Amino acid sequence: MEVGHRVVVTARKVADLAYLADDDQNVLKLIVDVTSRKSIDDAVASALSRFGRLDVVVNNAGYSLRGDTENATEQAARHLVETMFWGTVHLTRHAMRVMREVNPQNGARGGVVLNVSSMGGRVAFPGNAFYHAAKFAVEGFTESVSKEVRAEWNIHFCLIEPGGVKTDYLHRSMVTVEPHPAYAAADTPTRLIEKYMSDPEASKNWADVDDVTKAMYALVASEKEIPLRAPLGPDAWGMLKLENDKAASRLEDLREFSIGVGKEGQFESLQFLQRE
Repeated sequence: MEVGHRVVVTARKVADLAYLADDDQNVLKLIVDVTSRKSIDDAVASALSRFGRLDVVVNNAGYSLRGDTENATEQAARHLVETMFWGTVHLTRHAMRVMREVNPQNGARGGVVLNVSSMGGRVAFPGNAFYHAAKFAVEGFTESVSKEVRAEWNIHFCLIEPGGVKTDYLHRSMVTVEPHPAYAAADTPTRLIEKYMSDPEASKNWADVDDVTKAMYALVASEKEIPLRAPLGPDAWGMLKLENDKAASRLEDLREFSIGVGKEGQFESLQFLQRE
């Protein structure tokens, strides 16, 4: 943490915050359950009571439900979406209000919301349907609200899209679905990706956590315009570039078919919605 910065750090368990000193007046440690609206509301109230404003908000809560979609329970799927999507929604809406209405009371209006997505927020892989559904939802939600705010409010949004990162995510944040008999064959796509993810060699070139956090800090600290999306890692950039190129090619292939439906002028009438 940079000297002079004031930080609110949250976790689900007290033990996860033990590495931080209890007597640092610039650090506020809070236990938050992002599936609880009240827990989020209370955390925001505590942060404002201590520091009076929110300048940078990072939504980073999440885990994965890996396995065959047909065998995932609705309860498990809903809990994942509640955590990764609705938790992000509730805190982002608090941040927007605070940055617009509260921050001007003791400093500059505005701030930055960093919603941690993934390259999996734009590219989907087998065996992670509900994870991707939640991340895609975060992407769409963030892009939409970024276009709702007025420029003079000075509120900025960035979707952080890491590729593989060397964390304990595969051990602590992965819920596994019991395999479905219909997908048992070793060459089924989900089985293949499970084999890849269980190979220690697969993660040896993943990004270090410190490099990811430094990149996030650099985005906020830079005088350059904050991008709406920031892929982090050669794998994220490479996969997204490949997917974008394939999508552009497929879109061009469908050009005549697509524009044959509808009326002339439909596209032109919507161009005012696109902001640079």
